[in-house]
Amino acid sequence: MFHGSMVALVTPMRDGGDLDQEALERLVEFHLDNGTDAIVAVGTTGESATLDEHEHCEVIRQVVRATRGRAPVIAGTGANSTREAIELTRCAMQAGADACLLVTPYYNKPTQEGLYLHHKAVAEAVPIPQILYNVPGRSACDMLPETVERLASVSNIVGIKEATGDVARVRDILARCGERMDVYSGDDATALEAMFAGAKGVISVTANVAPRGMHDLCVAALAGNRQQAQAIDDGLQVLHKELFLESNPIPVKWSLYAMGLIPAGIRLPLTVLAERYHDAMRRALSQAGVSVER
Repeated sequence: MFHGSMVALVTPMRDGGDLDQEALERLVEFHLDNGTDAIVAVGTTGESATLDEHEHCEVIRQVVRATRGRAPVIAGTGANSTREAIELTRCAMQAGADACLLVTPYYNKPTQEGLYLHHKAVAEAVPIPQILYNVPGRSACDMLPETVERLASVSNIVGIKEATGDVARVRDILARCGERMDVYSGDDATALEAMFAGAKGVISVTANVAPRGMHDLCVAALAGNRQQAQAIDDGLQVLHKELFLESNPIPVKWSLYAMGLIPAGIRLPLTVLAERYHDAMRRALSQAGVSVER
């Protein structure tokens, strides 16, 4: 249903942590001007864990309004409460989002049966297309391929963002249910190999700061042009790595601040990128051809 470079958009904030609507609109235009294929609003990179329900829904509405149908909007609506996930997903559908992205419930550590019933309940309650999101390194919960296969039978579960970085896992899911759902990489460093294995694109942190490069990488990879895709990816590998010098989205928000696109704000318990990492981050941006102003 979706393909290519899908940015896991940051949520711009002022120094005190208040949302910055003008900066959000600038970011949307920046992505539309640079080829981003879909915009993911209020995913985990968008600090969904620290936005209240009103803020969460308002950011989705703002992104839908700013995009004006020029690219699909995928709303992050996952939660570790099934009831809350249903409410957020319903809000996203009412706001006009094209699909929702639901991270596995974090901290609770549900069983595989619990994961199946959680996602099935959300999908049955809200008839919007839904994409599963498996990121065990952040959620302490791993949705196994056999559970994904069970969920592929739910008609409006249309894909999965697989963020383990394990290309063998991508191949396993595709073999089980690739005809019934799309698979997207959730790991920039291995996205190229995931696409050559059959993934339809990447939901990307790197695309926040290098949208044209990530778009061009996906175009080449999805067309089967390995030489061109590899050359682009080689230029982005340092950036893929350094954007995780501290917990995401700390480095990417600082990078966008250095590029002059957003204020420096980030919401506690996250903090601004430590000064000792600034030079390494600037070098990675420069190597990827990204200009900074600060």
